[in-house]
Amino acid sequence: MVIDAVLWLDAPVEVDRLRVLVARRIVERFPVFHQRLAVDHLPFAPRQWEDDPEFSLDHHIRVVPLPPPADEDALAAYVESQMHVAFDMTRPLWEMHVLQGFEGGSAIVARFHHAIADGIALVQVLLSLTDDTPDGDLMLEEDVEVPARTFAVPGLDLALKAAGQATRLLRPSVVSDAVTLVQQTAHIADKLLLRSLPPSPVLGEPGIPKRAVWSQPHRLSDIKRIGRTAGATVNDVLVAAVSGAVAVYVDEHGGDAMDLTTMVPVNLRDLDKPLPRELGNKFALAMLPLPSGIASPRARLAAAKQRMDAIKSSPEAVITFGIINAIGFTNRNVENVLVNFFSGKAIGVTTNVMGPITGRYLAGTHVVGALGWVPGSGKQTVGVCIFSYNNTVRVGFKTDATIVPDAERLVEAFDAEIDELARLTRASR
Repeated sequence: MVIDAVLWLDAPVEVDRLRVLVARRIVERFPVFHQRLAVDHLPFAPRQWEDDPEFSLDHHIRVVPLPPPADEDALAAYVESQMHVAFDMTRPLWEMHVLQGFEGGSAIVARFHHAIADGIALVQVLLSLTDDTPDGDLMLEEDVEVPARTFAVPGLDLALKAAGQATRLLRPSVVSDAVTLVQQTAHIADKLLLRSLPPSPVLGEPGIPKRAVWSQPHRLSDIKRIGRTAGATVNDVLVAAVSGAVAVYVDEHGGDAMDLTTMVPVNLRDLDKPLPRELGNKFALAMLPLPSGIASPRARLAAAKQRMDAIKSSPEAVITFGIINAIGFTNRNVENVLVNFFSGKAIGVTTNVMGPITGRYLAGTHVVGALGWVPGSGKQTVGVCIFSYNNTVRVGFKTDATIVPDAERLVEAFDAEIDELARLTRASR
């Protein structure tokens, strides 16, 4: 249950300067970064945090020279080599690897256990290290906060709907609301309890090694142009392109055309408030059937929009939030059974994160890109992260190396789908 992230920097980062930033803006601000899990004496009690008496940044920030050619293949190989490495549970559950020499600059590989916080919060935590000017971290600061709305979150429009529904559904004011709720809840129960994934080349018993691959950045303006022409959002276009990539991969590996479901995290935090010191997890999940069984890119985009719109008007996120909380109060054996049951309804998790719309600097060094991956549970084999930064967007796939070894084909197919949607857009004008 580890969240992995990468920041690309255009010059070697000053490590001592980075350490000061991490200490001041993360460790001092959020206690869980200098705490470890306490010994579990009561089997049914929630786990507690305690201060690590031997805490040191030396245990968590590592400097690693990336050997020649120190290119993206070398970076991907390094990320993959770390994805299955377990944390030392006697220390705080996070680490940063500074890879000096990557393409003449550097890269930061950050790893956080999901117990610390959800991915939405951790994006804000990681990017709170950055500034909008090269010397921003050298200025006197009492408490630098990254405004919550600097970043959109996976399914931001879903999150706003879910937050509003949480109140409305507790107090249905009219009969029509109650009838609609019953109908929607029955449909959601069918999705969560009764449906199962059909056999597919992307499904199977996962192994330990993982693959990590990513696309080159696409201009966000191009994605918006595609969306405007189709009456769709940026999210709709990107979900359609991911669906196309999965469809191509399944077809090339002898599978039948079919819709495959992914889980979409939905933020339930108040975006107008700073992150709480205790962080923690506050998110829900929505089941999104990818239109990967539909033949044409244009039809896939229309279906992606229709399905995203349906989720936005559904109480699904509120219901799954309750399920997630309930699972947390069970014992470990029951928890494993329930997690495997629900995670088995999807091939993986798909996140869509919009980072800053302008460039940022980390310890005086320009950040040229960012990406992250959430963990998969149970038998999930394909995780997707779509990350927007500085008016560009790129997609990353995290796959099981046993079931989906040639993950590069997913990236190539995603890029081809974007190109084809752009071509169709130009042709329809």
